[in-house]
Amino acid sequence: MIPLAGHWRELEVQQQALEAEAEKVMEEQGLRVKYKFGTMIEIPRAALTADQLARFAQFFSFGTNDLTQTTYAISRDDAEKGFLMEYLERGILKENPFASIDEEGVGKLMSMAVGLGRGARPGLEVGICGEHGGDPKSVEFCHRIGLDYVSCSPFRVPIARLAAAQAALREKGFKARG
Repeated sequence: MIPLAGHWRELEVQQQALEAEAEKVMEEQGLRVKYKFGTMIEIPRAALTADQLARFAQFFSFGTNDLTQTTYAISRDDAEKGFLMEYLERGILKENPFASIDEEGVGKLMSMAVGLGRGARPGLEVGICGEHGGDPKSVEFCHRIGLDYVSCSPFRVPIARLAAAQAALREKGFKARG
């Protein structure tokens, strides 16, 4: 998985380097290993040109923390220690975009990237990694836009699994009883 790719040419060059190295190692070890070549979608340009990236990438994984930082043009550390809490208190933002995916901005980029990527490579595997993968609201959103998997820190896995199951059931028309 190649991080922070913003241009298809970066992936082309990295794919050539990776395949040459993989071939060398497999030959040295006397074995063949199946692997996939993919990229992290962490910057807006990658989302906007996902069709071009999908010509090389067999999968996408959204790095939603970085995608949020680059979309908002803010540092998470600086924002959460400074103005972001005031934005939440004053109602400028209704949620911390680092805790739950900003569906109107970051989410729109994600949805666009999924459509563009799968338009260029049908069956493209797409998921997210990071703490958003353990947020129930974000997991629901990822389900709605057709992601294949979520990845998060181990302590959030049960929450993510439950949220994914609930999203799938809601899609099929099941409603929770209260």
